[in-house]
Amino acid sequence: MEEWGSPTLEGRIVRLEPLAPEHEDGLWLASRDPATWRWLNIVQPRTRSEWSAYIVQARNAAEAGTEMPLVTVCSKEVVGSTRFLTLRPEHGSVEIGWTWLHPSAWGTGVNIEAKLLQMRHAFEVWGCRRVELKTDAKNERSRRALEALGATFEGIHRKHMLVRDGENRDSAWYSVTDDGWPSVSAHLEARLAGK
Repeated sequence: MEEWGSPTLEGRIVRLEPLAPEHEDGLWLASRDPATWRWLNIVQPRTRSEWSAYIVQARNAAEAGTEMPLVTVCSKEVVGSTRFLTLRPEHGSVEIGWTWLHPSAWGTGVNIEAKLLQMRHAFEVWGCRRVELKTDAKNERSRRALEALGATFEGIHRKHMLVRDGENRDSAWYSVTDDGWPSVSAHLEARLAGK
């Protein structure tokens, strides 16, 4: 299994780049629509100082090796972010999450290709056995998207976490495993061919 360094992943539609200081302004602009934050775990950063604190947290997690924040770039414009997290090389397992996109990127194939690139890297470069994904159980749009990716629904973790300002969140868990990866990969490639 290759050492798990933070990769740059490039496809036809998107490029995923490790978070760097020069991304802060582009991410700030991409993050301004409240719809982007509706289902994320935290309250939308409203000021530049709150935004800077969010970026510092992400960079600190990257430096500590606990998460790998990636910036989603489409047509040379920052449109969102995603992360590898819950890194467990000893178990061959990783989570993909903290994904958000500006609404202008919704339905364009950006998320499909980003997930394809991340899962391909996890399975084919890192040698993972399992990729996990989770979302707020009430987030029907995200749940439909995860199912459309070919991820298997594994159940609901009730009262999984407190989010935003103390709101209870039940989490819907999904996964893709190495034995299912070839068919999921082919499915995602076919979906992208139509974009």
